[in-house]
Amino acid sequence: MTIRNVSDAKEQLSALLVMVEQGEDVVIARSGRPIARLIQFERPKAPRKLGALEGQIWISPDFDDPDPEFEKSFYEGPLEPTT
Repeated sequence: MTIRNVSDAKEQLSALLVMVEQGEDVVIARSGRPIARLIQFERPKAPRKLGALEGQIWISPDFDDPDPEFEKSFYEGPLEPTT
């Protein structure tokens, strides 16, 4: 694993990407504290199949109907949250 600070990573981004392509993990740090990790992108093995969960899940026919209580609080509620 390679660790670079932000300013070095900016200057060496192309080289760091080559390292990632070769399978190495790269950590980017700010003031010595790790904040991000560059890893090789892995494509999904197969495209997702639509309807794969058919018959295994149930969604209520009214799942997206408006909720009167929510709408009332949205339009008539306080502007600021109350604690």
